[in-house]
Amino acid sequence: MPIMNFASRLALSLAVCGTAMGQKVNGADYNKPDGGPPAKFFQASSSIPVAAIQAAAAKASKVPSHATYPIGQGSAKSTIHSDWAGFSEGAAFSFIADMDVDCDGLNHGCKGNPDGQKETNWGALSAYEVPFIVIPQEFLDANKATLKGNAVAAVICATSSNGKMFYGIFGDSNGDSPQVTGEASWLMARTCFPEEDLNGNKGHTAADVTYIVFTGDKAVLPSSALNKNYITNFDTLRSMGDSLVGALAKNLNLGGGGGNPPTTLTTTSIPEPTGGSGSCSWPGHCAGKDNNNPPPDSSSEEREGPDQEEE
Repeated sequence: MPIMNFASRLALSLAVCGTAMGQKVNGADYNKPDGGPPAKFFQASSSIPVAAIQAAAAKASKVPSHATYPIGQGSAKSTIHSDWAGFSEGAAFSFIADMDVDCDGLNHGCKGNPDGQKETNWGALSAYEVPFIVIPQEFLDANKATLKGNAVAAVICATSSNGKMFYGIFGDSNGDSPQVTGEASWLMARTCFPEEDLNGNKGHTAADVTYIVFTGDKAVLPSSALNKNYITNFDTLRSMGDSLVGALAKNLNLGGGGGNPPTTLTTTSIPEPTGGSGSCSWPGHCAGKDNNNPPPDSSSEEREGPDQEEE
């Protein structure tokens, strides 16, 4: 597909989707186990070459330090790859793992999660409202220069779920012993696998989910679209995600991409992403200072024990 044709289709698709989605949301309205934001709020544009990106991730081979972790206690291992980390646009780490449910933050008492933590690394995110992913703390510590809190992430669900791509943010780290890969928020997990009734003690066990987390200050979701509990503008998340994935696709010579600038939707214009140098709406947002150091109790714990319903 010619690059200009892809860019035109992407812009048109975003404009059409923008008219169907709310520009801004009141996050508390979606802070419910079965009432989170609909998938269309954070699903990638239909113009994104999802299958090709998924195949490219499966071929990644460059292994940085502190990159291999089990996907569960005593289970198979997953490796975070850095093949894409050196790109000037669309730079990212990628890995393939299972998907367990992380409810740390505002919904730490979700079903099956009696030992959840009250905070996530850069706030107290709502696992019911925010599609976020989790990275091992050791890998975060080794890559603080490029791996930023609240950075845009993309998740490609398993082929059994039609290989759909959804956008979220890098919102929490895993500090278990051993540390593991393959965790995402309640919303992300249940959106990827709606038929599996996932919860804090029941994850998707197959290692067939592709995770992509973008790097650098320009990949950080701006505070105009995110506060310490909720995403407040999903149009911004989608536009940034499509732009970053488009640039990645171009770098991978997948016939799509082009490093598209943030698209002006029919409902809103996209603000400049914030990094370490701008003003911060709350201390945990600007991840370029000391905010990659989580609070002592912010690491995820292993989900065990009987199911526990949110009160």
